[in-house]
Amino acid sequence: MKVRDLIIDKIQNMKEELIDLSNKIHENPELAFEEFKAVEYITEVLEKHGFIVEKGIGGLKTAFRAEYQGRNNGSTVAFLAEYDALPEIGHGCGHNLIAAMAVGAAIGLKEVAEYLDGRIVLLGTPAEEGGGGKIIMLEKGCFDDIDYALMMHPCVNNLICRGGLATRGIKIEYHGKSVHSSFPEGGINALQAVIQTFNMIDHFRALFPLKTNVNGIITNGGVAANIIPDYAACEFAVRADTVKDLNKVVGYIEHIVETVEKLIGVKGNIKKGLMYAERYPNRAIDERLKDNIAQFGIKMEYPDPDMKYGGSDIGNVSLKIPSIHSYIKIADKGVNSHSIDFTKAANSPRAHEQMIKAAMAMALTGYEILTDENLRREIQEEFNSNVPKYSEEELR
Repeated sequence: MKVRDLIIDKIQNMKEELIDLSNKIHENPELAFEEFKAVEYITEVLEKHGFIVEKGIGGLKTAFRAEYQGRNNGSTVAFLAEYDALPEIGHGCGHNLIAAMAVGAAIGLKEVAEYLDGRIVLLGTPAEEGGGGKIIMLEKGCFDDIDYALMMHPCVNNLICRGGLATRGIKIEYHGKSVHSSFPEGGINALQAVIQTFNMIDHFRALFPLKTNVNGIITNGGVAANIIPDYAACEFAVRADTVKDLNKVVGYIEHIVETVEKLIGVKGNIKKGLMYAERYPNRAIDERLKDNIAQFGIKMEYPDPDMKYGGSDIGNVSLKIPSIHSYIKIADKGVNSHSIDFTKAANSPRAHEQMIKAAMAMALTGYEILTDENLRREIQEEFNSNVPKYSEEELR
């Protein structure tokens, strides 16, 4: 039997085990950094199949690393698992499937470890939904000995080479002076500062770089209508094409806050969330994935240049090592990610069939990376020529 067939047979034979894993995670949704059950479900399967597991890596209680060594030293291929859920709607982003397909890919590739020079790793990366788990793990060195990172995400399309925007959250607080509303001139209205911040951001939009998107909410506007608020706060989600563009927009917002301080007389405070970098999918890896998954009846496409999309912490990983974050269709167009309809789709027979195909394609792609020196050279050349080198300051 061919080596590739051994990989395929292994994953197909453990189909029910992978579906059971996906179901357990789906039925027990856990929010960012609280995915304790998911970690137990996933690592139990990996240990059963011979992987050495280390939990709590990078100082994160729900991050882990599972490893299996090939016959000799060589490159390290990592499959990335996500498993956090969304508030109220559970796994409306299908992370239960991401985790199970990563497990299937790792175990499938481990089946032929005797033919491989290198290591197979599964990295458990918590808190993708706003917590930036991969960013923290990068800062803590969890990716330092990883050479390639592969993952696939449920979607309403089959896509390779889809990028992602740079994004970060911005929280702004204003402190003023509280008085009764019958004597407004005696106070300093913090809510007025928040309102002016929104207005000024709207005025500045013409100066923002292309593909910039700024949306915000008021999180605190005072306690009573007859009291001038001495405290008010707002929060913005800022997205841009690149980290450089994002930093320009954040600079505008900082300037706006300084202007509002002088205009209203408040004291402002800005808190910046983690910097999610834009994504650079490695085309050489994605093309191999496209060829491998085609044998299972799935035709991968390229994204429309005008497609709108968000960001993810995989972007930061793609700055450090060659990475892919491809998409596999589990529902028809019109079913939006981060919706209850997508939650239902993520636990359907259709989704599980796609999950198995994705696991086999990723495992086969990992096998080619570890055994094809020319492919590794092609991957690295593309990475070196296409991925920018940001400074630590730019990514803060």
